[in-house]
Amino acid sequence: MFLNRVTLFKEPQMESQYPFTIPAINNFKELELTSPVTFFVGENGTGKSTLLEGIADKCEFNTAGGSRNNLYDVDAAESALGKYLRLSWMPKVTNGFFLRAESFYQFASHMDELERENPGKGALDGYGGKSLHEQSHGESYLSLFLNRFNGQAIYMLDEPEAALSPQRQLAFLRIMHDLIKEQNCQFIIATHSPIILGFPEATILSFDNGEIEEIEYEMTGHYQITKYFLDHREKFLEELFEGE
Repeated sequence: MFLNRVTLFKEPQMESQYPFTIPAINNFKELELTSPVTFFVGENGTGKSTLLEGIADKCEFNTAGGSRNNLYDVDAAESALGKYLRLSWMPKVTNGFFLRAESFYQFASHMDELERENPGKGALDGYGGKSLHEQSHGESYLSLFLNRFNGQAIYMLDEPEAALSPQRQLAFLRIMHDLIKEQNCQFIIATHSPIILGFPEATILSFDNGEIEEIEYEMTGHYQITKYFLDHREKFLEELFEGE
């Protein structure tokens, strides 16, 4: 554990301004991180990615995706929340990475540009020595996790399942397990995947209902909907399409 507390500072007049118009963000005051893996869950628009991005910004990671050393720009990648956050560390680490699924293509292009500008200098060594664009989407993610993620570090991932098949989500869980046990890494992950959410002894924080609250795995909407669908597929679809 490195990052153990996130605190929000805002003035009352800010409540009418984005991102404080998001109920869970507006009601948020302080968050204690007590597990090596913390999940943010909730419906789209509930603020989980907003908070994750704000934490990444406060860590001085590129909010378009990457580490402190990845300097490139993507439209609408700036954090609206980072400047209002305070992070408490024990100890502080500067090594880490922010994975933003929606801008990963631009990150891959950024790494290719670094390789062209500095041929033979190892820009792609942390990604399997091969352009991320020359790998499938899922392969490029696993290449990142296997080669770039290492050492005492904090990793913030926004919907890593976007490029991973169910089988590769399981492979990702094993990579996480090994990084935590062998290299003392910490993860904060925003996800919709019931597979990834199943990581043992993780803390799951729900952003639904306008609050950030700890929730058990079996109580997440992602688990309940997926389980109901798999157990009652025909009935579920019949109800869904009723009236057509």
